[in-house]
Amino acid sequence: MCTVVIHVPRAAGEPVRLLAVRDEERDRPWRGLGPWWPERDGILGVRDDRAGGAWLAVDPDARRLAVLLNREDLSDRSDAEVVSRGSIPLDAVGAGIPDRPRTRGFNLVEVDADGAHLVEWDGLQARRTRIAPGIHMVAHHAIDDPATPRIGHWLDAFRRAGVAGGEDWWMPWLDVVARSTGDPSASVLRRDEHDGHVLESLLVCAATVGADGIDVRQATPVEPGRWDEGLISGLRGGLADTDVTGSSSDRPIAAQ
Repeated sequence: MCTVVIHVPRAAGEPVRLLAVRDEERDRPWRGLGPWWPERDGILGVRDDRAGGAWLAVDPDARRLAVLLNREDLSDRSDAEVVSRGSIPLDAVGAGIPDRPRTRGFNLVEVDADGAHLVEWDGLQARRTRIAPGIHMVAHHAIDDPATPRIGHWLDAFRRAGVAGGEDWWMPWLDVVARSTGDPSASVLRRDEHDGHVLESLLVCAATVGADGIDVRQATPVEPGRWDEGLISGLRGGLADTDVTGSSSDRPIAAQ
């Protein structure tokens, strides 16, 4: 499932801002942002240990970031004919993804110092479009899709909130995230049963991508899928080391 809120600036030279929420089974092992792929020199990512790929990937030197969201697959391919989506963010910040990925459907948000693009793959056709200046939301259908409850309910609130100045630029958006939890059916932090699996919000990442570099911060909720004030201090603490169980100890690490 997952959710991305993104601000693409109108003025050249200003950074792109992104808030991403990862939804997954709480018992599926994972690791927070780190250099988990020695064969991909310099690439950092949030690693899914079961399949070995990434949910979010960063190339700090190239000023590139990519984050993956699941999308319905419309093809008739069998499970034996597809591979894990986890290679997609890693490829996106590297040599690029193929025109016809061998994965199930996905939305991929690609960000660099010049702006952002959305790649939509439904198993039949891929489309890559530039994300227009402004504040947008991406989930499991089209960008800014009002039929997705959390987008229909909260996109305007994110736009009204905007981004703040300084290092806590994400704080107005986090206020909206906190308010959204009052309506579980449209909450940005989620607990959903999907295809026989219970998916919960396990991680919140805030990223700035610009000509001066990349800054990525992450925080884990105390209880998956629920708001707590520790998310604020977690993001303020910087980049967190996260072990395979998803528990974290905050320690600032530069991603410049």
